[in-house]
Amino acid sequence: MKLVLASGNAGKLREFAQLFESHFADQNIELISQNELNVTEAEETGMTFEANAILKARNACEQTGLPALADDSGLEVDALQGEPGVFSARFAKEEDGFGSGDAANNAKLLHCMQGIPDELRTARFRCVLVYMRSADDPEPQVFEGSWEGRIQSAADGEGGFGYDPLFFVADEGCTAAAMGKERKNALSHRGQAIQQLLANWQQ
Repeated sequence: MKLVLASGNAGKLREFAQLFESHFADQNIELISQNELNVTEAEETGMTFEANAILKARNACEQTGLPALADDSGLEVDALQGEPGVFSARFAKEEDGFGSGDAANNAKLLHCMQGIPDELRTARFRCVLVYMRSADDPEPQVFEGSWEGRIQSAADGEGGFGYDPLFFVADEGCTAAAMGKERKNALSHRGQAIQQLLANWQQ
């Protein structure tokens, strides 16, 4: 079956491709990026990860007529009262003087975390994954993963994307960006949500 991945984020596309290759190798599923089908991205107006994931999945279904898989994910930092949360990809703004994109988001996060001691730098990545068979699917399937860590005071590691260079995982002794791809995919919030999908989804 053909399945549209409702994302234009290159980092997410790479991770989903790797996860599907390892978890769905025998399922005969062709994962297609919405970019390949010229899908216009949905406006993320939801105030929760689940609401945004449903918006994105429904939008991809409407424009392609195919079933769609969408995720909305982000970083929740306890010392920042859960920010950046649903605004993780858009945390830094040009008007703030940080610019935009991953490097700018990381720079703003480090700025916001100045002076906060290690024991109060706890955070988590959260991912909500939504599968919809069609745009009018009355019961979207929802899967969620969460990954605990803390925010380092400096970036480390060359892999991953987003906030990975600042997200330190104590049990692994390194940041998400310093982990191998397979190890990260086994532990991550997105990997957890994919594993739930594999165990429970109904085509």
